[in-house]
Amino acid sequence: MKLQVKGITDGQPIPETFAFGVYSEEDHMSFGPNRNPEMEWSDTPAGTKSFVVIMFDPDVPSKADDVNQEDKVVPKDLPRVDFFHWLLVDVPADMSRIPEGTDSDGVIPKGKSPGAGPIGVRGVNTFTHFLAGNPDMAGTYGGYDGPCPPWNDEIVHRYHYEIHALDVETLNLDGEFEGDAVREAMQGHVLASARVTGTYTLNPSLR
Repeated sequence: MKLQVKGITDGQPIPETFAFGVYSEEDHMSFGPNRNPEMEWSDTPAGTKSFVVIMFDPDVPSKADDVNQEDKVVPKDLPRVDFFHWLLVDVPADMSRIPEGTDSDGVIPKGKSPGAGPIGVRGVNTFTHFLAGNPDMAGTYGGYDGPCPPWNDEIVHRYHYEIHALDVETLNLDGEFEGDAVREAMQGHVLASARVTGTYTLNPSLR
């Protein structure tokens, strides 16, 4: 399979258009346009019955004690974990494109609803956990919400945009399912995959 993410060149910085958070001199971070990028794929294998879209950051700190704290840094040698930004399952087999802004257009405090969406079925992204302690933002975040790495992190984060062609029409996932559940349900059903990786940072010394 081949995947093109419009506006994102593999290995290069992600435009702020697609980010949940953008750099601010005054407050370190402010809300960004948070639009999902256009994804277009080709060379779909025979027998494809649905697609799964996953976008995740593998560079998220495993401990959040120092995240976004003044006069502290998140050290580069801290172990990292996956943070899911976008989960779409049961995307119809006759589709080959997701237009920009279809699944997200702006930051929605308390999140967008999971479940059946404009395209496929939305899973729950990890902002649900990250913002749980913020009374103004806490909620269930379905669909796409873009990059917003810690502004005091010593490393530039990578963001993997993936498309997976499956041999089943549905993964039979419902409710508030998350990334690990999607990966488990996909096992043994992936016919082909493709990935584009962009980078992003809010640390002014790395920009």
